[in-house]
Amino acid sequence: MVKKIRAGLLAGGRGFGLATSGMAVGILLFTLAVVSIGLIPIGIGVLTTPAALDAVRVYANRRRSLAHEWLGMEIAVPYRALPRQQRAGLLGTAERCGLLLKDPATWRDLEWLLADMTAGAVVAFLAPCLLLYSVWGTVLAAGVWKPIDNAGGGLWFTFVHITSQSTANLAAVLGFVYAVLGLFVNPQLVRANFAIAKSLLSPTREQALALRVERLTETRHDAVDSSAAELRRIERDLHDGAQARLVAMGMSLGTIEALIEKDPEQAKALLAKTRESSAEALTELRDLVRGIHPPVLAERGLGDAVRALALRMPLAVEVDVELPAGRAEAPVESAAYFAVSELLTNAVKHAEADRIWIDLSYGGGALRLSVTDNGRGGARVGAGSGLSGVERRLGTFDGVLAVSSPVGGPTMVTVEIPCALS
Repeated sequence: MVKKIRAGLLAGGRGFGLATSGMAVGILLFTLAVVSIGLIPIGIGVLTTPAALDAVRVYANRRRSLAHEWLGMEIAVPYRALPRQQRAGLLGTAERCGLLLKDPATWRDLEWLLADMTAGAVVAFLAPCLLLYSVWGTVLAAGVWKPIDNAGGGLWFTFVHITSQSTANLAAVLGFVYAVLGLFVNPQLVRANFAIAKSLLSPTREQALALRVERLTETRHDAVDSSAAELRRIERDLHDGAQARLVAMGMSLGTIEALIEKDPEQAKALLAKTRESSAEALTELRDLVRGIHPPVLAERGLGDAVRALALRMPLAVEVDVELPAGRAEAPVESAAYFAVSELLTNAVKHAEADRIWIDLSYGGGALRLSVTDNGRGGARVGAGSGLSGVERRLGTFDGVLAVSSPVGGPTMVTVEIPCALS
């Protein structure tokens, strides 16, 4: 019961915030955006529209964040990706203005602002009104109704006409009913406000398909680039390592063939060195194969492969694996394995950590892993730490990477890869 009361009061406060922001910020942004678009024909709007629409997107994204934080409701972001490099000056501003106006999500944002400042604001405002109006009923019953009645000839509390203390008491009882109703209804009113937002801020089916195509195109390019880079790495490692040793072994064997009759002792010594070189070449080939697809991963699965990887680290690593009996497809396991490997390498090289925790699990149709260290923190995607490469490789499988790394630590990197187990 206490949780219900707390949730109702909290929803009332949140409803008040949503209603006031919808009527204040929403009206302001809607007016600025519409006026800026209307001024485009005379040139002024070309300069002001990008800033106004950017502000609308920031406000809409904030509402998406609140939906996730308060209700766990996911509202996808439908905006088309803008070019990473745009021209500077007036031409660049005009180009950006055109791209924003061509994006259907821009117009849906404006529709949402219009709905949020009207229907959304009314729905959200009902939450605090039910609680505040109940207080007014108690205030009237406390005697405030008398001077108001003497001055104006009667007072109404909803459908109760207050002309005496008994009717004022009835108003207090009705106010209590409103308060109880508010405590139970307020969370649903707040959810209704976010439902209105989700209906307009989420991508349409056409937008979702278009974004999906863009995502697949991008991940395809990343996969091709990663494959090409991996082939170059394998070729380089073979050329500089095993191939060079094999060539040297061939030359040594030729020398041994020439010396075996003239100088058997020197031939034996050279043969021993050649045997050592063959062992080193075999080790390099095994390391190369392990870098392509570790044998332990193929033979014993992802859990044991991660444990084996943790044992090779120069600091303490705790591994917690909760995987069902089935296994993901080989490419998914390989991507997860090398993601863990890269994250561990980053922690050792850059985090200055002395302890690392790895959690590996499966649930909800996705493979989840997290790598946490007690280092100095400050890690972020795009900071040259290798996280960008991990994110690109995961994108091939529709995987996502999230980083939580405040300055001072700890750093927690979470990876989720959608997959099915066989």
